[in-house]
Amino acid sequence: MLRKISRLFVIKTRFEAFLIIYALALGATARGSAYLVQYPGFGGQLLYLATTGAVFLGGAKILDCIRLEKEVAALRGEASGTSE
Repeated sequence: MLRKISRLFVIKTRFEAFLIIYALALGATARGSAYLVQYPGFGGQLLYLATTGAVFLGGAKILDCIRLEKEVAALRGEASGTSE
């Protein structure tokens, strides 16, 4: 039962990844807007850029991991197919 629940939290497709990245971006821009109000001027702008930059880095990592998992699955499929 726990395994079935844990499968809900696994990103399987690029579409799911883009949905998660979009949600992260919405949160980051909301947090960045709060930083602009709380820290007016250059400091707030730097914090805003940091929050959005973190989404770019995280999104790239998510997309790379999905691609890598597909490649590993393909290699495992080839390896199991040739050993028979």
